[in-house]
Amino acid sequence: MEFSALDLARFQFAFTISFHIIFPSFTIGLASYLMVLEGLWLATKRDVYLTLFKYWLKIFAVAFGMGVVSGIVMTYQFGTNWSVFSDKTGPVLGPLMGYEVLSAFFLEAGFLGIMLFGLTRVGPRLHFLATVMVAFGTALSGFWILSVNSWMQTPAGYAINEAGQFIPENWFEIVFNPSFPYRLVHMMLAAYLTTAFVVGAVGAWHLLKGRRSRAGGNEAARVMLSMAMWMAAIVTPVQIFAGDQHGLNTLEHQPAKIAAMEGHFEGEEGAPLILFGMPDMEAAETRYKVAIPKLGSLILTHSLDGRVPGLKDFPREDWPNAAIVFWSFRVMVGIGFAMLGIGLWSLYLRARGRLADTPIFHRAVLAMGPAGFIAVLAGWITTEVGRQPFTVYGLLRTADSMSPVDAPAVATSLVVFIVVYFIVFGIGTGYLLKSMAKTPGAGSDGPENGTPSRAAGVTPAPAYANPPRTEPAE
Repeated sequence: MEFSALDLARFQFAFTISFHIIFPSFTIGLASYLMVLEGLWLATKRDVYLTLFKYWLKIFAVAFGMGVVSGIVMTYQFGTNWSVFSDKTGPVLGPLMGYEVLSAFFLEAGFLGIMLFGLTRVGPRLHFLATVMVAFGTALSGFWILSVNSWMQTPAGYAINEAGQFIPENWFEIVFNPSFPYRLVHMMLAAYLTTAFVVGAVGAWHLLKGRRSRAGGNEAARVMLSMAMWMAAIVTPVQIFAGDQHGLNTLEHQPAKIAAMEGHFEGEEGAPLILFGMPDMEAAETRYKVAIPKLGSLILTHSLDGRVPGLKDFPREDWPNAAIVFWSFRVMVGIGFAMLGIGLWSLYLRARGRLADTPIFHRAVLAMGPAGFIAVLAGWITTEVGRQPFTVYGLLRTADSMSPVDAPAVATSLVVFIVVYFIVFGIGTGYLLKSMAKTPGAGSDGPENGTPSRAAGVTPAPAYANPPRTEPAE
């Protein structure tokens, strides 16, 4: 099978962004988690919060660096493979991406050093301010990047000049385009849930390990699991609601994407909800359907007789790949409901006082550790493949966005990317997993351990870096 330069360029961008997106989806949530941990430590002086802060700070530093590196590589492709897209959309998207660098990235970089290495060098309140600023910077970075992506999905506030370039007319409409609020909320909640299930899985792992060694786990592991499960129980229902609202917005502005997500080729009133099936693009039908009558219309239009669009309502050359979008959407939704199940289970165990003492639950939480990353990737595939065949929805086709490059050149760089990414990020991911496997509080738990040596002539850490022990966590 021979691939065109367009196919290879699309795959290359998909490959690099798939690696990149998992790191911001983790570090956005982890930065906020670190902020909460340090705030709780300052408020309560409980040793366990400082232990967990140092433990996750080291992991955050590595994940943050991997996210930066993967993002830089990705941006070069705008010039090498997608120069026409960059030329056409540059007047609108260039400033937005510049704002992300000048505000969010500079904010993160400016305070990151204090956050990583200043715990024993600055006052506790100043250090907490640095942590807050890093957490705010990661969220602000997501704000700008999601504004860029949302504008490509639902363009607004622009005009087109004689050169065929999109030029800004109303920056407020550009930034706060029709899908942006929904996409921002949905992605930020996804980042928090992704982090929560990683933290919960690590806590569950250490509880299981402690049980095997008859040590009963440790306080830090119990606190990790408890905090993560509060997030799962509270935020997952909110995320499901936010996803539903995002779907209604997509129905209004990108109905062909909804048709592909739902597996409908024929538009109809009182449409069923197709749970499973095999969309066939050639035959323009979904085979082997398992469906619930009228439920599709009820969910999407809030009416049993509402009309749900089908792909045949649109020109065939404008159809996204229904098979990919259909199944990626179901993976995302399925994981969302699995997260909801874990959250409800945790509430039941918490009410009975068995949250930290139920191994089968801990194994389930451990198995769900990667679930957030899988859901984020599935959601990204749904969003981006569902936008095809456009880079700017309805206005600029993907085929018309490419640089004048040959397939062999793209293929060569793609192979290099694949080899280098798997080596570099494989080593980095292995290091992260190894760090997570270490028991919290055992030795140095972060870029600094807060206990400098007098023999080395270093001033001892201030008292706030190692507060006295208080009552154990519940």
